[in-house]
Amino acid sequence: MQIIKDKAITEDTFTTLADDAELTGGDISVSLARWKRDRESLLAHPGKVGVRLQASDAAADLAEDLKHIDLIELDFAEFADGRLFSHAWLLRGRYHYQGEIRATGHYLMDQIFYLSRVGVNAFKPAKAEQLATILANLDDFSVKYQPSIV
Repeated sequence: MQIIKDKAITEDTFTTLADDAELTGGDISVSLARWKRDRESLLAHPGKVGVRLQASDAAADLAEDLKHIDLIELDFAEFADGRLFSHAWLLRGRYHYQGEIRATGHYLMDQIFYLSRVGVNAFKPAKAEQLATILANLDDFSVKYQPSIV
């Protein structure tokens, strides 16, 4: 599947693994719970490793390990919960995370510009037809009144 990363369409190389799935080769993404449980084996994984955060997770739980994590996925379970915006800001602003922060799940197209302002630099669309809309929404506004994290 294609994603938007750094304002360009690119292929998604990550495979999402369930908490009970066997580790596979290549680039993988696991839940925060699995990261905590299988940290040592994931650190030895030959491919890239990503961690999925839910709104109820704490970004601080990853602070010491961010140098080992290539991707943080912010999984929007519902569009009415803004805690993942705070997670992105904390990852970039407080913990100085330089890797990919990707929005997945049920984020709204109207939120894309604002997500990019708090540090999200990649977007996984629900449907391939949304790629052009996501790209366009990254440039929704030409004037910005508040500073951003990026």
